[in-house]
Amino acid sequence: QAQLVESGGGLVQAGDSLRLSCAAPRRTTMWYTMAWFRQAPGKEREFVAAISRIGSTTYNNDDSLKGRSTISKDDAKSTVYLQMSSLQPEDTAVYYCAAAQPGNPATVASSYNNWGQGTQVTVSS
Repeated sequence: QAQLVESGGGLVQAGDSLRLSCAAPRRTTMWYTMAWFRQAPGKEREFVAAISRIGSTTYNNDDSLKGRSTISKDDAKSTVYLQMSSLQPEDTAVYYCAAAQPGNPATVASSYNNWGQGTQVTVSS
């Protein structure tokens, strides 16, 4: 399977913004649906955002995330980004990048058969 490598996590202060990156093998972002999920300690993996191969985006519109995430991609670099703003301690989690075949439900973790190792984001109050 294609290797996905996340980067950009770290320790930030509440209210800060952060941009995560996911580097994928060449042309991956041109052919697959790419997404970001997150998993906090003791919680299930949660969908954050997805972008289709043609650039259509889907977001988790729960109150905890609504309006604070922007997913984008650079096909030339085969890289997907997640920009998050107004970070809060509740956003502390491991953030994962994933790839799925087009046509599968974008918000469902089981649609994705290729996952990165994750990058830790810790938000201090």
